[in-house]
Amino acid sequence: MLFAFSISPAVTDDADGSVSRAVADAVRVVRASGLPHETTSMFTTVEGEWDECMAVVKEACDAVARHSPRVGLVLKADLRPGHEGQLQAKVDRVDALLGQDEPPHGG
Repeated sequence: MLFAFSISPAVTDDADGSVSRAVADAVRVVRASGLPHETTSMFTTVEGEWDECMAVVKEACDAVARHSPRVGLVLKADLRPGHEGQLQAKVDRVDALLGQDEPPHGG
């Protein structure tokens, strides 16, 4: 199962208003989880079973909450039990259909 999520503090103490420190703490939780994951500019995706992924999402929210009394969470899930390795396999299937004739990431 894949879980894509974005967590951000509602307020920040950083002088420039950046949420980067809070987001970095959330990503640190994901990386420490040992689950397959990917972080992009707007979302982090983890792959695993429901309970283990939800525990990571909760812990990441708790990490951001240490920066702000209010936290926003956006969560999207692809619930497909019994399928592993989909974090990369889904992208590979689309790349195969495209014939890989497009440069990665619009480059």
